[in-house]
Amino acid sequence: MSTDTNNAWREETPGTAGWTRTARPSDPDKYFMVSADCHANEPPDLWHSRMAEEYHERIPTFVFDEKKAVKRQVTEGFRPIRVHDIAFEGEDAERNRVGRTPEERLADHARDGVDAEIIFPNKGLAMWATPDAKFAQAMCRVWNDWAWETFGPYKDRLAPMACLATGDLEGAIEETKRCAKLGFRGISIPIKPVFGAGHVAHANYNLPEFDPFWAVVQDCDMPITIHVGTGRDPRTARGNGGAVINYAAHALAPAVEPVANLCASGVFERFSKLRFATIEAGIGWIPWAIQAMDEAYKKHHMFTRPKLKMLPSEYFRQHGFASFQEDAAGLDLARSHDLVDNFLWANDYPHHEGSWPHSAAAIEREMGQLRDDERARILGLNAARLWNFDVPERAIR
Repeated sequence: MSTDTNNAWREETPGTAGWTRTARPSDPDKYFMVSADCHANEPPDLWHSRMAEEYHERIPTFVFDEKKAVKRQVTEGFRPIRVHDIAFEGEDAERNRVGRTPEERLADHARDGVDAEIIFPNKGLAMWATPDAKFAQAMCRVWNDWAWETFGPYKDRLAPMACLATGDLEGAIEETKRCAKLGFRGISIPIKPVFGAGHVAHANYNLPEFDPFWAVVQDCDMPITIHVGTGRDPRTARGNGGAVINYAAHALAPAVEPVANLCASGVFERFSKLRFATIEAGIGWIPWAIQAMDEAYKKHHMFTRPKLKMLPSEYFRQHGFASFQEDAAGLDLARSHDLVDNFLWANDYPHHEGSWPHSAAAIEREMGQLRDDERARILGLNAARLWNFDVPERAIR
């Protein structure tokens, strides 16, 4: 399929002069590539077909007004939002159709040079959008059952994350144990345990009450992932510029909160084997965030509790990761801030903000300043280390 006008920029590349290998699928010495952020294409009736009837009116859905003229997406923890029918064309239409079967996903990734993927919900990202944590947990269990049934037989290349509603702490602990036994490679938790606007009385990940949960996660050797848009309604802006404002300010930016909660609270001193990754929030903000935490720890020493054995930035470098799609600013800072081993590339298949099916060109546009070994780590070896993927001999140098 030829690239349409709106997506022609995706094929732009400065080339690979000086590269010893590339991300091109046709390159016999291609980098080993793991997309750390991809999304399932769940059946539209997944939750209705698997949950008790008492929940059906609460499951995220679309409703119409009396004249069938206005369509709105209704989710328990989100504001109702009007949905405009858009006639997608070209590659944009293709992205809306793909990813429905494991076989289709494998073929699409081969087209893009991807060897393995980490899979998150798509429709299911709304599972956490409720103040009722037990309801959220019930929806998460449905996703986990379906995801393992669908992708479990392909887990060496298609690895779904087990979703947990941490507002229901006891339920999250039990579901972690269950999913570890099934064979999931990691878990996905929301940006904060209680969905919606923040409140000082809400539980959060810096508090000791989560220690029993961290203990089980550590014992199960399950890396933690934290996907954007799961802490509150990211669609809080309306009107001019709303699509940009909601994505940049209300979906991506809140990812700093769990990073600070984990790195500044002593969690990693008590649970030294925990690992976590922010997903789809980008990486350009990471150098600033860890510097800001260090600055606060040093300059506000009279206020800080507990006293840590290391600076917050050091805990991030030892325990934290962050995924991105295209983030030139973050890649420019990766080496100088000693974060090459913490960054995870992703094509965000099949979302529009991702790079599929032109990931090689995107990589060439943004990674020319990196050394070969740095590209290799960011494109796949870091992810293989985090999620325990086997790396082919050809990719080990």
